[in-house]
Amino acid sequence: MCTCNATQMIDDARVRVSRFDLAPGEETGWHVHAFDYVITAITDCHMRLELPGGEVTEVTVPAGTAYRREAGVEHNVINAGDTPMSFVEVELK
Repeated sequence: MCTCNATQMIDDARVRVSRFDLAPGEETGWHVHAFDYVITAITDCHMRLELPGGEVTEVTVPAGTAYRREAGVEHNVINAGDTPMSFVEVELK
């Protein structure tokens, strides 16, 4: 269950764009990405990623940088930092 603030910005036939704002300790909740997607960090994002099978990893995505993943990714994203973090997700339909 998402404890963060998720704001849908665009949802049309080609893309879905959402902004995620997470206070320290907030999480997206477990989810599976149905589409390929791109994340662009608005702030430095100190993410704890819970993965299937109990694996946990931590990554830092610097503000202004982006990464992409393919459909099928399953995870829960937690703000592991001590400041709020924000990113924009663009799903490619």
